[in-house]
Amino acid sequence: MKSSILIVDDNKGILSALRLTLSHHFDEVMTLSSPASLMTTLRENDYDVVLLDMNFREDSNTGNEGLFWLSEIKKQHSCEVVLFTAYGDIELAVNGIKRGAYDFIVKPWDNDKLIKTLLDAAKLSQSKKKGRSTENRISSHETGSMFWGNSPLMTTLKTMVQKTAPSDASILITGENGTGKDMLAKEIHQLSHRKNAVFVPVDMGSMPESLFESELFGHVKGAFTDAHSDHTGKFELANGGTLFLDEIGNLPLHLQAKLLRVLQNRMITKIGGNKFISINIRLICATNTDIESMVRKGTFREDLYYRINTIHLQMPLLRERTEDIVPLVEIFMQQFARQYNKNISDISLDAKEALQHYQWGGNIRELQNCVEKAVLLCESNTLQLDDFQLNYLDFWMPKSNNDSVCSLDEMEKNAIVNAMKKFDNNLSSVAKQLDISRQTLYNKLKKYDI
Repeated sequence: MKSSILIVDDNKGILSALRLTLSHHFDEVMTLSSPASLMTTLRENDYDVVLLDMNFREDSNTGNEGLFWLSEIKKQHSCEVVLFTAYGDIELAVNGIKRGAYDFIVKPWDNDKLIKTLLDAAKLSQSKKKGRSTENRISSHETGSMFWGNSPLMTTLKTMVQKTAPSDASILITGENGTGKDMLAKEIHQLSHRKNAVFVPVDMGSMPESLFESELFGHVKGAFTDAHSDHTGKFELANGGTLFLDEIGNLPLHLQAKLLRVLQNRMITKIGGNKFISINIRLICATNTDIESMVRKGTFREDLYYRINTIHLQMPLLRERTEDIVPLVEIFMQQFARQYNKNISDISLDAKEALQHYQWGGNIRELQNCVEKAVLLCESNTLQLDDFQLNYLDFWMPKSNNDSVCSLDEMEKNAIVNAMKKFDNNLSSVAKQLDISRQTLYNKLKKYDI
């Protein structure tokens, strides 16, 4: 099968060198000196792999632009993405891979490693394309539809969603990271009369500020230096459907005013253009920040807040819906067992109890990651407590009979006592499990008279 690659880098010397090197290994090598026309190019051509630079401005080395474009590519295309940067930041590399990048190459590069990485990525991309028709037959439940559960908070939320989803009212979803705000937005879209139209998500949290206006409203060819072609913004792409602005609190004040005008007039103008484009969208926004506090401080416009907040939905914390934890674990267990070809069908009772009393600061996202690791570590057909690698100091304790909540000291003492029982007073094992030093453990044993 013929292979193709798209290289995006603002250094023309690097583009020339890579074109010369990779033309011996790929049937088609396309280069772009700016990501401005990246999405248009990918819509017009089905590339196997994209080699993507992380920074496109001289004053920036954060990699945020590369992460943003990586997210955009993965939302709309099945090609593999290899990140390319002059800054060997391992944290940035891990962040990129978590967001779906195939691998990470640091400049200056080793030719052999570069070629092997890119060819392997192209091979994987072609393999995925062959299996796509089979994957498309997976049911909506398996691909991640909304899980409501049976907790009172979620039952109340579900009733509210069923009442408001069929309308075109603007909805603001608030809640901590990992609670499932994006899943709720998709569910609202599916329950609306726009369900057969497009759902366009925009992650404002990962988008560099310099790209906000162009990505939301689009630009015309020649509007600025790197605008080599017209670019359709997210508002225009979502016409007739639903636009989901995640982390709306990241929108700068000057663009808040423009967004407000668009919502009032239902028309947009592309950067560099003078033509008004009518838009018909249903707007859903989400944030994990205290947006009312931002309004009071003057960092978020009050008039825009009321415009996007016709209906307010609050996603509960996972630890506020403990009866839903084990069913969620079972869903994730089945999903990852299938993904990793593991014969796992059950969860031990002590694991279930521990999972229900864990803090889950990262909410459903943390739970999902924890279950994935457990499935990978499990050596039997039942997930055991040890497979989950829980930090024993991150447990919360239920209320006692007199309805008073345990103190932090009581929680810590209980965690240590439980660990001592579990490891038969082996202090080295207990310290390792609690992720503290032996000396710290000695001090706490003395403090709590254990």
